[in-house]
Parts: sequence; structure tokens; C-alpha cells
Amino acid sequence: MREIPIHFFPILAAAIAKIVLGALWYSPVLFINPWRRMTGITEQQMKEGMAKTLVVDFVGSFVMAFVLFHAIRYVEATTILQGLTVGFFCWLGFIAFATITTVTYERKPFALFLLNNGYLLISLLVMGAILAVWG
Repeated sequence: MREIPIHFFPILAAAIAKIVLGALWYSPVLFINPWRRMTGITEQQMKEGMAKTLVVDFVGSFVMAFVLFHAIRYVEATTILQGLTVGFFCWLGFIAFATITTVTYERKPFALFLLNNGYLLISLLVMGAILAVWG
């Protein structure tokens, strides 16, 4: 396996971009109300575990950016389009098919799958573009 030098600033920037996108995506401006209706989670329940949730989200976003960075470097993607492509295929192969079970097994609305996966797809596209160009 070849050695891939790590550049932490692009990884950190990609993780922060995902968190900012998530804050906007799951806000009253966009989709928090439909998400709460489909999940049955109340505003009070959201507030109760918010600190822990934010820590887990940050760590998870950083790990996701770190792994995506390796995928992008492995395929030698250096343009925005190449970064978008790697992000898309990582979403399709690892996220979309892993999370479709929320619709099939857990009998959740397909709209919830679309809402959550829309966020994850756009996140991976943005992260892929950042990491390909800056990484």
C-alpha cells in the first residue's frame, strides 16, 4: 500500500463544511420540521442530548473527511469534478445502500431517506471537491 501524506487543514475544512451544511439543512430554514415529523423526535428530545450529539457529529465528520481524503488521494483526484465523482461514488456505495434499510426494514417513510441522504450526498460532494482541490 502506498503512503499518502496527510494534510489536516483540508480535512478539517471539509469536516467543518459538512457540519455547517448540516446546521443549515436541519434548521427551520430548510428541513427540521419535516425531519421531526417523520422521526417523531420532539424539540425537547433534541435539546436534551445536543452537546453529546454535536461532539459525535464533529468526530464523525472528521473521520469521514479523513477517509474521503484517502480515497481522493488514492485515485489521484485533483479537480473539482474528480472530487465530486469520488464523493458521489462513496455516497452511493457506502451511504445510500447502507441507509436504505431505514426504509425497508424499519418501515420509515421514503421521504426521510431522501431528506437524510440528500444532506449526506451534498456533504460528500462538497467535501470531495474541497479535498481534491485543496488536499
